[in-house]
Amino acid sequence: MSFDGRLLSGVTVLAAVVGSGSFRRAAAVLGMSDSGVGRAVARLETRVGVRLLDRTTRSLALTEEGRRFYELVVPGLADIEDAAEELLNSPASVRGKLRVDVDPFFLRTMLADGLAGFLQAYPEVELDLLTRQSVGDLVVDGIDVALRFGEPSLSSSYVSQKLLETRVLTVAAPEYLARRGHPTHPLDLTNYDCIHFRNPATDRAFPWEFHRGGEILTVPTTGRLMLSDVTAMLRACAAGAGVAQTIEVGTPDLVSAGKLVELFPKWSDERFGLYAVYPSQYAPSSRVRCFIDFVMEAIRS
Repeated sequence: MSFDGRLLSGVTVLAAVVGSGSFRRAAAVLGMSDSGVGRAVARLETRVGVRLLDRTTRSLALTEEGRRFYELVVPGLADIEDAAEELLNSPASVRGKLRVDVDPFFLRTMLADGLAGFLQAYPEVELDLLTRQSVGDLVVDGIDVALRFGEPSLSSSYVSQKLLETRVLTVAAPEYLARRGHPTHPLDLTNYDCIHFRNPATDRAFPWEFHRGGEILTVPTTGRLMLSDVTAMLRACAAGAGVAQTIEVGTPDLVSAGKLVELFPKWSDERFGLYAVYPSQYAPSSRVRCFIDFVMEAIRS
């Protein structure tokens, strides 16, 4: 079997261009000139006989043929890199840039304190953490893995892995309950100020549900406050702005400190999952696997 080293080199350049989002940034990563990157992509397009990139002075994007080619060949680059890393079999073999799109509340409450330890354990990893409203296009955006609460609606180009399940809690501040009284049933909340959380997929408030065994109760709630940041919502709730629904992860300290009171423990069977989302064409790299191990350790601690 013949091996075309120039073809592999062209694929590597294409992957750098797509991953970085521009010829200029790809050139910096590869130690090449901008024109050298352009020539390498042009040679690759000539070699495969199709245009792979639509490029203007302001933007670039994969063509349909380019996307199909990219999805077919780039996993092979990851396999080559992983094979080399497996041979070394040490933390030092885990190297390179790792881009993670992570839920901001989970990052603040569960991961941030441990990041120094992760970087010390893997000194050759450059960690880039993003917090975005939606998963977006992981391949085009150069994201290795996304961490998101709620079962994701995925196309066939993505796969997901559930990392944890957490209860959905309904909470309020003691001061608020002293003013308004303690509700005894979820349906009582129709007469309370409820703090709503915005669903980024619909730009509307999440509906309030209460689960008890196999029973699911949907309660029509009203309120004058809606937020898209869980930390801000919990702080407003603790300050007495009203009743909120939240996830148990990141909340126990507020409950144990008496800043929030769980209202309906018998109606808290609803579960919310944290998922890792990957491009389905790729086996997760050693960097991603090590980061997921770090996430799981943070969850257990």
